[in-house]
Amino acid sequence: MAIGWGFIGTGNYPNSRIAPAAALAEDTTIIASYSRDRGRADEFASKHSALAAYTSVEELLADSRVDVAFVASPNNLHAAHVKLAAKAGKHVLVEKPMATTVNDCVEMVKACKAGGVKLGVGFQLRYHPGHVEASRLVREGGLGVVALAQVLLGSGVRGQVKGDPRTGLRGWWESPEMVGNSRSMIGTGVHCVDDLEFILGQTVVEVAAITDGQTAETPLENLVSLSLMFSGGAIGTMCCGSRIPDAINDLTVYGSDGRILLRNAASPSLGGSLEVTSETGNSEASYEPDPLALAKWQIEGFNQAISRDEDPRASGLDGLRSVQITDAMIESVRTKRTVRVEPILT
Repeated sequence: MAIGWGFIGTGNYPNSRIAPAAALAEDTTIIASYSRDRGRADEFASKHSALAAYTSVEELLADSRVDVAFVASPNNLHAAHVKLAAKAGKHVLVEKPMATTVNDCVEMVKACKAGGVKLGVGFQLRYHPGHVEASRLVREGGLGVVALAQVLLGSGVRGQVKGDPRTGLRGWWESPEMVGNSRSMIGTGVHCVDDLEFILGQTVVEVAAITDGQTAETPLENLVSLSLMFSGGAIGTMCCGSRIPDAINDLTVYGSDGRILLRNAASPSLGGSLEVTSETGNSEASYEPDPLALAKWQIEGFNQAISRDEDPRASGLDGLRSVQITDAMIESVRTKRTVRVEPILT
C-alpha cells in the first residue's frame, strides 16, 4: 500500500529533488503541498501531481491521506512544523539542519516519540552505495584499526576572493537567527561530519574549529575547518566552504591495514568513485551521475522504516548530534578552545 507524502515547504530543493524523486519512488504517493502563498502551493501541486494544495500547515496535517510530512521550511520553522506533524500522528522526514537549537531538537525527538511516529533527517549520503560499502568495510575490519578520516568539500568559483557564490537561496539564509548562526557548516559541513560518523560507526566527542566568520562583522562563515575526535579513538578533519575555488568533494579513511578514498562522491547527486587499497584486498567502483537517485533511495528507505517499525537510517538522534556539533563548532571558534560533545538523549 502506497505511503502518502505531504510537503511542508515548496522551495528549490523539494521542488527540484525530493518531489521528483518521490514520483519515482516505490510505494509512494505525493498527496499534498503547503505554502503560505496560494500560488506557490498550487503551482507545486500541479507540477508534481499532488492531490491537494494548502496554505495552512494544520490543514495539510489534517488530511488523512498524508502519512509522512517532509519538512523543508526555513530552518527556524523546522521545530514548530515537526512538532505539529507529530501531534497529528504523521511520520516526519525533516531537512537538515534538524533545527536551529539543541533544545528544539530535543523537543522534536520527544514529540515524535510521544506521538508514536518516525523522525528522520535528510542526510542522503547514507544511501550512496559507495558510502554504504565504505561503512561496511570499516565496520567489518577491512582497514584494520582506523586512525584518520578526512573530508574536503569545495563549492567556490575561481577568481572569487570571498563570499558565497551560490544562487537561488532564499533571503533567510542571510539571517543568523533563521539559518542557525552558521552558513557553510549548516549548508554542507553537517553532511560531511554525519557521513564520517556513518562510515566510521563512531560519534564525534570533541571539536576544535577555525572559520572566517562567527564575528560581529561576519556572523556567518564561508569557510570552516574542523578537527574531530571520535568515540572509537579515530581522529578526523573536515574543511568545506565557498572559498575553495573548485568543485571538489573527497573523503579518505586511513586504517592500520589500508585506505578508502571516495572521490567526488559527497554531493546530493549520485556519482563519483570508490577506491579501496587494503591488506584484505583492492577494489574500485564508479557511479554514474543521477540527480534523483539518492533522494529516491532516501524516500524508499524512510518508507521501509515505517513499514518495518525500524529507526530511519538517519534518525532524530543523528540530527540532534549534528546540531550539537554545529554549536560546538561555533563555541570553539569564539572561545578558541576544544569543545566536548556529550550525549543528551539515547
